[in-house]
Amino acid sequence: MMVIVILAVSSNSVVANTEDAPNVHSEAAVLMSAKSGEILFDKEANQQMYPASITKIVTGILAIEYGDLNDMVTISENAVDVIGTSVYLLEEEEMKLEQLVQGLLINSGNDAGTAIAEHMAGSEEEFAELMNTFVEEQVGVSDTHFTNPHGLYDDDHYTTAADMAKITKYAMKNSTFREIVAIEELEWVGEGWETTLYNHHQLVRDHENVTGVKNGFVSQSGFTLVTTYETDNDEYIVVTLNAPTTNDSYNDTKRLLDYGVDTFDTKTVEKGKQFEDVYGNEYILEHTTSVTYEKDADLQFDIRNGSLVIEDDKQIIRSEPLKQIEEDEEEALPVEVQEEEEEQTFIDRILQFLNLK
Repeated sequence: MMVIVILAVSSNSVVANTEDAPNVHSEAAVLMSAKSGEILFDKEANQQMYPASITKIVTGILAIEYGDLNDMVTISENAVDVIGTSVYLLEEEEMKLEQLVQGLLINSGNDAGTAIAEHMAGSEEEFAELMNTFVEEQVGVSDTHFTNPHGLYDDDHYTTAADMAKITKYAMKNSTFREIVAIEELEWVGEGWETTLYNHHQLVRDHENVTGVKNGFVSQSGFTLVTTYETDNDEYIVVTLNAPTTNDSYNDTKRLLDYGVDTFDTKTVEKGKQFEDVYGNEYILEHTTSVTYEKDADLQFDIRNGSLVIEDDKQIIRSEPLKQIEEDEEEALPVEVQEEEEEQTFIDRILQFLNLK
């Protein structure tokens, strides 16, 4: 029998599977709250596995955040010759980077992935270095390594279900990325192909609350699937890896989404909210924080030793440090400015990398 286990830390805590958790056929799977970052279901979440085309989530968000979507990209012979799913690009064809990203994420075009990589970094190999730097330094994952932009099999191209959930959480914060992965169908006009593209993710087309994101398959990876689903108070992320069949990947995902909706709820406390402890000391929350908990839990908020302590009737779920409000406190650099400066350091380096190509 499984029980809830929650780590009481100020960063993302982990909720192990409850006794009502569903059985899934995928070799690895994760259900995550996008609001709190908490893992609500875990099956081999940290096992390194082959991702197949869900790799394109990283390629897409990199192109959106660090490319100019209005750039005209000249398609190379190498891009035309890449095997697998295609949007039938022609050599020397010119296409906007934005359209290539759409072809990549909606129709899973491997040729679009190669064209994006070559345009942004000069080659697939150099772009893969960029991908690895990005997911490690900007997203904060450590068990993932990419060798190409599309997910075709390579022994050194791997990720984990937990890492892909974190990558997806990051990507879905970008409004352009969200808009593209939610497109159900798109009129496609290229020199070699005019058609209507239909999103390869079946649940995007079939379920209103599903907001994205990507499916994948190569024989070595099995069927892989990343899905996001909006609720009233949250957005759930489901990652399934190495499902035996495509039906298994979708059925596992639906079971996990049902489990999340039926079992959990999320409470968000906004940045700037003020608190007072029993001694009359006043505090302010410097970061918006969210906590995901079982629906039948009695959630309590308390101020202890300068921290906001959130607990249910079992144990502490989250502890967030607060800033004490003092009349004559020294001026300090706002937290959001500090974060912007840290992020700018990474952006400067990534832009310098691109400018060298």
